Amino acid sequence: MTTFADIAPVLERQAIELPSWAFGNSGTRFKVFGTAGTPRTAEEKIADAATVNDYTGLAPSVALHIPWDLVDDFSELRSHAEGLGVSLGTINSNTFQDDRYKFGSLAHSDRSVRQEAIDHHFRCIDVMDATGSRDLKIWLADGSNYPGQDSLRSRQDHLAESLAAIYDRLGDDQRLVLEYKFFEPAFYHTDVPDWGTSFAQVSALGPKAYTCLDTGHHAPGTNIEFIVMQLLRLGKLGSFDFNSRFYADDDLIVGAADPFQLFRILFEVVNGGGLDPDSPVAFMLDQCHNVEDKIPGQIRSVLNVQEMTARALLVDRVALTAAQEQHDVLGANGILMDAFYTDVRPALAEWRAARGLPADPMAAYLASGHQRKLAEERVGGKQLSWSA
Repeated sequence: MTTFADIAPVLERQAIELPSWAFGNSGTRFKVFGTAGTPRTAEEKIADAATVNDYTGLAPSVALHIPWDLVDDFSELRSHAEGLGVSLGTINSNTFQDDRYKFGSLAHSDRSVRQEAIDHHFRCIDVMDATGSRDLKIWLADGSNYPGQDSLRSRQDHLAESLAAIYDRLGDDQRLVLEYKFFEPAFYHTDVPDWGTSFAQVSALGPKAYTCLDTGHHAPGTNIEFIVMQLLRLGKLGSFDFNSRFYADDDLIVGAADPFQLFRILFEVVNGGGLDPDSPVAFMLDQCHNVEDKIPGQIRSVLNVQEMTARALLVDRVALTAAQEQHDVLGANGILMDAFYTDVRPALAEWRAARGLPADPMAAYLASGHQRKLAEERVGGKQLSWSA
């Protein structure tokens, strides 16, 4: 039987990267809502991310989005982050907000537009060089709205050519991770709609290219844990973007929609070696907080991942394998469910307290008055949003 003491070494090394944009104002397609104390600079975003790490010990790095997080000197930004006890992580490119990308970017039919998009990624790699970041993450809005609008085949060929140019620019210790989303904003076809397309493209590039799996980017009913297993099996799962969705968007707190799904996903991560010391898998949140406060929203998110990781680690894998080999259908399912229903919160509270962290990070943050302090201090200037 697996005990909490058995899984503690894995929990010790768990790290979940935070997205800088999660600390800006967000909302819906109709309205972006302002909140007192929202960051006005990239430095203030990083300070808020560092606060999450101070209370949880789970979030030692911050992902940046270019151009949303452009600064004059990224070496200074790196020093600022390190001074707050965090590092700068994944660099996310953006080729979905400029007019020239109306009909696509890396998959555009016009070579000059494709080159502009490639050049943007080259600039992102320059940022990586200055920040010490390992991963360049690419998500594309490329696609079409109507049958016959463009050549599906040509767009895949253009995409492959563009990605190859970006890949060749990477440093020896840098990686490319290609995200996918099955629709939106293109509604007839999307150029990278699924894990298979991402896998096919990155496999053609080489060993420094991986697939990024966003937990909200799937059709209803998709068995996401199967995809996790397959990409781990193929050695091409590079990173996660954790979030939740109920219908078709994906910016809610991870585990909010279906905690059991998050548990099943993390069980496959454990089973496939995704939490091993030499695993290539990076774990990151990709969320925007529309109606809740940003820092508490991120604290709750990383705690949800930690709790479900602990439950997944508690699965008695020896007993589960024996039940599976005997085709004990209900017995095997029961072993999995026993772990899922285990309340790991008291043990995690003790574990945190033993490491000098608040036993209840959410309660400790709310009692600290930090949120009120930010609202009082951050007066004037322009609040940042998810798109800036």
